[in-house]
Amino acid sequence: MSPRPRGRALPGVLTRPAAPPDRVIRYGDHPDQIIDVRQDGDRPDAPVVVLLHGGFWQAAYDRCHTRPMADELARNGYVVCTPEYRRIGQPGGGHPGTFDDVAAAVDAVLTDPPAGGGVVLAGHSAGGHLALWSALRHRLPATSRWHARLRIRGCVALAPIADLGRAIELGLGDGAGRELLADRLGLLAETDPMRLLPYGPGTLVLVHGTADRLVPVELSRRFAAGEPSATLIELEGAGHFGLIEPLSRSWPAVLDAIGLVAGRAALPRPLRT
Repeated sequence: MSPRPRGRALPGVLTRPAAPPDRVIRYGDHPDQIIDVRQDGDRPDAPVVVLLHGGFWQAAYDRCHTRPMADELARNGYVVCTPEYRRIGQPGGGHPGTFDDVAAAVDAVLTDPPAGGGVVLAGHSAGGHLALWSALRHRLPATSRWHARLRIRGCVALAPIADLGRAIELGLGDGAGRELLADRLGLLAETDPMRLLPYGPGTLVLVHGTADRLVPVELSRRFAAGEPSATLIELEGAGHFGLIEPLSRSWPAVLDAIGLVAGRAALPRPLRT
């Protein structure tokens, strides 16, 4: 997401109220080092989705705007873990704190999963960047503080900033990528998913709308062209926020992508009334 355009309302999914989480996991001492957990009943064998929110890594946007999506995923049989993390504009946000927090949050879920159906990483926009980066941590040097081979089913990146270097060239998010790295572009070697390829055996699915004006589909196309194992699903005419809006026409494709990676592509969907 980029800062709110003057005179234009925010998309409804960013402001719509949603229920509080069923419980909260703390993975550090900072107030934002927490993970919301949502589940619909006792589902010990449910797949777990770690859902990383977007917002161009900026403090103005937090995990609350993904609550409608998380609620709907929980209704569809998933246990959903939505981490918060330190962001640009907060003490410790940006590099390395944002990456420290995301790595710690994902590791906390994997160390003690709230259900036994395997873990899927997912993320939207800047959260898609962080989800892909997390999935590729095994490609970091062994000496890196973040190096790890995660035991996950795969990754679903929604309208992701999959090519951080290109996003910086384009000036997306009013230069948020440069701000994330404090203008130290040498850090792209350890923070840009494109520069950590190849992923290797596993499942990577990217979903991107062709009418996305905030994060152009070009970034996902570049990533998919560089990673033979990646599947890119382009949604004709879809914009940026429809991918996290359960009321949108894009939502069934998102649900199918997550179900595919989770091994439950035929999950029953609750009827709307």
